[in-house]
Amino acid sequence: MSMSPQLHSLAYVKLHSLLQTSSAPRKDEACYLLGKLETPLRRSLEAKSETFSWLVPIIRTLMDQCYETLQLQLFLPSLPPTNGSPTFYEDFQLFCTTPEWRGFIEKHVQPTMAQFEMDTFARSHDHMSNFWNACYDAMMSSAQRREQEKAASRKMFQELVLEPVAKRSKAENARHSNVLKQANNHQSTVLKQWRSLCRLLTSPRSAWADRNPPEVRWKLSSAETYSRMRLKLVPNLNFDQHLEASALRDNLGAEHLQTPAEPLPLAMAKEAKVSELEDDQLAEEDLPVLDTQAEPKEQSQREKLVVSEDCELITTVAVVPGRLEVTTQHIYFYDGSSDKEETEGGIGYDFKRPLSHLREVHLRRYNLRRSALELFFIDQANYFLNFRKKVRNKVYSCILGLRPPSQIYFGSRSPQELLKASGLTQKWVLREISNFEYLMQLNTIAGRTYNDLSQYPVFPWILRDYVSETLDLSNPAVFRDLSKPIGVANERHARDVKEKYESFEDPTGTVDKFHYGTHYSNAAGVMHYLIRTEPFTTLHIQLQSGRFDCSDRQFHSVPAAWQARMENPVDVKELIPEFFYFPEFLENQNGFDLGCLQLSNEKVGDVVLPRWARSREDFIHQHRKALESEYVSAHLHEWIDLIFGYKQRGPAAVEALNVFYYCTYEGAVDLDAIADETQRKALEGIISNFGQTPCQLLKEPHPARLSAESAAQRLARLDTRSPNVFEHLDQLKSFFVEGISDGVALVQAVVPKNQAHSFITQGSPDVLVTVSANGLLGTHNWLPYDKNISNYFSFTKDPTVSNAKTQRFLQ
Repeated sequence: MSMSPQLHSLAYVKLHSLLQTSSAPRKDEACYLLGKLETPLRRSLEAKSETFSWLVPIIRTLMDQCYETLQLQLFLPSLPPTNGSPTFYEDFQLFCTTPEWRGFIEKHVQPTMAQFEMDTFARSHDHMSNFWNACYDAMMSSAQRREQEKAASRKMFQELVLEPVAKRSKAENARHSNVLKQANNHQSTVLKQWRSLCRLLTSPRSAWADRNPPEVRWKLSSAETYSRMRLKLVPNLNFDQHLEASALRDNLGAEHLQTPAEPLPLAMAKEAKVSELEDDQLAEEDLPVLDTQAEPKEQSQREKLVVSEDCELITTVAVVPGRLEVTTQHIYFYDGSSDKEETEGGIGYDFKRPLSHLREVHLRRYNLRRSALELFFIDQANYFLNFRKKVRNKVYSCILGLRPPSQIYFGSRSPQELLKASGLTQKWVLREISNFEYLMQLNTIAGRTYNDLSQYPVFPWILRDYVSETLDLSNPAVFRDLSKPIGVANERHARDVKEKYESFEDPTGTVDKFHYGTHYSNAAGVMHYLIRTEPFTTLHIQLQSGRFDCSDRQFHSVPAAWQARMENPVDVKELIPEFFYFPEFLENQNGFDLGCLQLSNEKVGDVVLPRWARSREDFIHQHRKALESEYVSAHLHEWIDLIFGYKQRGPAAVEALNVFYYCTYEGAVDLDAIADETQRKALEGIISNFGQTPCQLLKEPHPARLSAESAAQRLARLDTRSPNVFEHLDQLKSFFVEGISDGVALVQAVVPKNQAHSFITQGSPDVLVTVSANGLLGTHNWLPYDKNISNYFSFTKDPTVSNAKTQRFLQ
């Protein structure tokens, strides 16, 4: 009883007054009152409180009125007299503790009280339920009528007001967006032109050249040559010395730095694992009906939008959200970033390319998801675009349906079919293309790209001798065994690697057996090799949480890097193409503070070269020469089997000790099957940093290359006579190109029957060989561009013909 005693006393007085003024209650009513008063009566006796004195008059009056009704003379024979007894209070106080009183309450009062409550309150509950149900029905009926009236009103308001306003608002927003886009593009173009003009007028040997120009810092350009080599360095206008990253490394020390490559990524969700891999190609119904004989559409026709989809532009340094628009004449990409960066092409990553310059469109994967396209243009520019999975096929189909004039249509061929149709393997076997060109083409067909560091082109370690004073390429002992994975290039590691595979068992059944927990090509490995070259320096620092990695773990020495492969089977990094054409990546030309080695305290600067290399250029020259050597030519197909061929997967891979962690293989996981977004994002991060195995191009052993002697003998047997052009005068169109030097006439002009490129590099120039009357030899390049312009081709004259120091003469 939490209420105050005063309130209790008032209630008891009121109840006593009611009993005295009203008629005698019925038996069930009297038992209900006695039953309810019993509890406070007992508590007041136990607590010896004054409440007992308030209750006694009520009970006395109730017993007086219901003495006969309750049959008190029968059930309570010992009850003190209630009529006029002066000692009733004390007597009743003692009587309440007797078994007689408790028995009366329990046997007679409480059963009657319970029955009274049931009869009285149960009916009351039914009445109340019926009442509230009726109220609820009336309320719902009224609300339903009200909602119907409001719905009709809303519908009319929607049709007459909101829809016209929304339509007009959408049109105005689109117009405003287009105006802003045009203004931004115009501003970007003007800003680009002003900056270019400023740099031109203040550059060396210009009108307003700075007498004390600042030191130029360089970064690698995305421009490629016809052989897919990135050789161009451009000024780094936003250069950062990364002094803070160096300070953080030195302050923390090696023991506090985190190794970028974990030995094993987190286990994938079971629902993401894929048991069967299908070829990455479009179904026939997704492809447009292509008329290969149809003439290109006239350029004078009005440009029309064909498809517009949101996508991501994947570059070496960033993933740029934006929108791709394909029209009947151009391909546009609009950078959707809120804060656009300054790039080589201006502000942001927007681009506009003529559709007629599109050379190839390849189906690609991104983070093991088949959702990307890579566009190649005839000037060697390329763009890697990632879409939603189903959208990619739609965009691909639309581009094919436009029939770009410079594109050769290969429909929906998978990488395996593409390689077979290209004839590249046969060209390589017959020595019509070099080892470097063939490896680069295999990388391209297998989906390797400079735009995605997790799918960077991969090249093999080919040498094992990095300590001799001279490099003897005629000695097979200086070469690595190309038939074995780099992880077991040292034969002592083979047994440990095999035992690891056989002893591994995943209790969940998700992770398959593997030989290596790291991969031979991943983003961290690319940054490791290119740490001295921007933008890879910045990417390396970002990967290392804002600091340079420990100096001992950096790529500081070519001999030390090979020695690490020999001593540590966990380090299975292969090489990148730059080892065969780009000497600048071996030089710390930007002067970064890369720290000091722990044991020798030697400062890390330029990469330490093998003893047989006199300079960085000499290293690249001899390394490339080794790649094209007879030994490598005779055994390169064995390495191709491991990386791109039949030893990449299955029993042959197990036997060759060439099985990697399962999530690196194409089709091993399906990210779209993971419902939890957080888990899916984490899985994408693991795939992005851990590395991806190239698409499998061959499922049977790769043919060996002919020896140089066999290829020469075969060439001698072939009929190499050129066709007589005078027999096809109706198909000729004349152009004037000056190819002579010093007025000496040409006596021979020959286009070799077998050119180095294939359909995969249609932008590569054909070679035109000329011989002058004095024996001067010239190798010129000509390249067909747009069939819709008057001059079908470009011609590049051999610069050595005009320079007396570089002229070459036939002996």
